[in-house]
Amino acid sequence: MIDLPSDPALLQQTVMALSSRLAVLSAECSTLATERDAAIAQRDAAIQENDKLLVILSQYKRTIFGPRSETLDSGQQSLFTIAAQAASAAGNDDAPGAKLPDRSEARGKQPARRNRGRLPEHLPRIDVVIDVETDICPCCGERLHRIGETVKEAFDVVPMQYRVKRIMRPRYGCRGCRQGVLQAAAPAQAVEGGMVTEALLAHIAVMKYGYQLPLYRQEQMFAAQGIALDRQTLASWMGRVAWWLRPLHALLRDTVISFPRLFADETPLPVLDPGRGRTRICQFWAIATDDRPWGGPAPPAVVYVFAEDRKAIRAKQLFGDYRGILQVDGYAAYKGLIKNGGHLVQLAFCFAHARRKFWDVHVATKSPIAAEALQRIAMFYAVEDRIRGLPAAQRAAVRQTDTRPLIEDFKPWLEARLLEVSKKSGLGKAIRYTLNHWEGLTRFIDDGRIEIDNNTVERTIKPIGLGKKNHLFAGSEGGAETWAILASLINSAKLQDIDPRHYLTDVLERIVSGRTKINQLHTLLPWTWKAERDALETKLAA
Repeated sequence: MIDLPSDPALLQQTVMALSSRLAVLSAECSTLATERDAAIAQRDAAIQENDKLLVILSQYKRTIFGPRSETLDSGQQSLFTIAAQAASAAGNDDAPGAKLPDRSEARGKQPARRNRGRLPEHLPRIDVVIDVETDICPCCGERLHRIGETVKEAFDVVPMQYRVKRIMRPRYGCRGCRQGVLQAAAPAQAVEGGMVTEALLAHIAVMKYGYQLPLYRQEQMFAAQGIALDRQTLASWMGRVAWWLRPLHALLRDTVISFPRLFADETPLPVLDPGRGRTRICQFWAIATDDRPWGGPAPPAVVYVFAEDRKAIRAKQLFGDYRGILQVDGYAAYKGLIKNGGHLVQLAFCFAHARRKFWDVHVATKSPIAAEALQRIAMFYAVEDRIRGLPAAQRAAVRQTDTRPLIEDFKPWLEARLLEVSKKSGLGKAIRYTLNHWEGLTRFIDDGRIEIDNNTVERTIKPIGLGKKNHLFAGSEGGAETWAILASLINSAKLQDIDPRHYLTDVLERIVSGRTKINQLHTLLPWTWKAERDALETKLAA
């Protein structure tokens, strides 16, 4: 207790002193509260920045050291995954062998892949007979007779053999007039005046643009065979091949873009810039189509288009007049196609991109919210696995009954979780990305032609990415154009399950010789070429 003076004047002075002291203490408390709030905000910002750096560090470490798979391990499976698999089994309990998943199925365990049985029948057989030294019986001395044999097949190889193709054109003269001389015209060549066949040009092109073997390594392989070919010569040959195939590449691009449903993506491409003594970053735009998941008319194909940059104007140049469904990632250039009243194109976004953002957070921070988001998305993909290959109408019907309830439950769950986490954190950004792209992400539910993700075109980007690691950069814009042209035709041929060397050799021979005219180029598109070849083989077999 405080002893207050009895004198009114002293009492007033004491009260004034106490009031002054109280004001000072109040100001100090306010300052401390402000400093406390600032410290808390600074701590929260540091936690958010730490989480962000953990995600970035985890991505770098996984890129350098870790596996590329984004599947959850057995310890991360939950009742969501098991419930989805159980529901799938229960919904198909009339199917033979239907049962609830066991632990191995919950882990996604698959049987090991091993090559067993006979080797492919189309391979030629070379017989090597290993016989006994004598046909005299060691027991009684009678002559042995053959009663059977044991045959074991072994996979063998004959090393690649380069050869010289001699083109001989006899000349004929007339003994009567002694003036008439006849000789067949020299065949056209892909490289005028060159000493190389279309088959070798196709081989070099496929090795570089199909299997990412740089020209300098091919130069070393030629040298090992005693053949001196510098990479500048090989590069000029590839430029000439691209010149012949440029009209076919343009037709491939126009044909692919004519389909009502496309996938699109882009990837950086370093291009040498000699004037500045370094490379500049250009872009490869990839446009793909594949209707096999629902039995549609569009064949699997991809076309690459070289561009100087990644600006939105490039997307408008490629897809400005496109009418159909374009499945892409969340890049703003694609969103610009539907701004300002644009209604010709519908954008469908990629759930794999949304999932990857949660995956990065989960790997870096072990967030239970991110893990649950991954498990919920896995339930969508479980439905997609069951309906792959069905007609579009059936796919849409199954999605309405099985996927829509899961999707409708996922959105409010995300909105509730967003209130619990910082919007600036990696998890907050993943949730906001998913919610901001919700309409495009869920468009696949109502249309059986649309896939759940953009992986179709991302798979076609992988050869380009591997090529960038091996080739490092394109030597010029012309070299980048050559890369786009040849990679488009070669990878489209690979998507058709045909040997790109045979395909490219035949295409070059037809175009260079003039057997296929400019108005017949559609017969050289990979899927048309394959159908013609299969029909011919069937006719010959009959």
